[in-house]
Amino acid sequence: MLLRMNRDSFVCTCAILIVFIAEIGLFSVSSAQARSAQAVPRQATFQSKCAMCHGPDGAGSEVGKSMKVPDLRSPEVQKLPDAQLAQVISDGKGGMPPFKSSLSEDQIHALVTYIRSLRQKK
Repeated sequence: MLLRMNRDSFVCTCAILIVFIAEIGLFSVSSAQARSAQAVPRQATFQSKCAMCHGPDGAGSEVGKSMKVPDLRSPEVQKLPDAQLAQVISDGKGGMPPFKSSLSEDQIHALVTYIRSLRQKK
């Protein structure tokens, strides 16, 4: 009888551990998918609002280069504080129009994060 209870306890403990490990694995996968899903809207917003002048990779399109837009991958742009980049996106600068009326604050901050990711692509 005692041996049967120990075996049942062991089986129950193993089952609980398996469920626990599976939940940790699913949580890790869903976290990675959430991070990846956030990058897609950032890139889509960049492509629809910024790429016309800044180019798909941030280096500048032909139109943008003719207007002397900065290379978003450059150290000069990358060293700017996030708040300053967000302000330029929001309020515009030089020939760049303001986007505060067409983008939410969250979208503007997501673009700053996307611009930061461009430095790795240079």
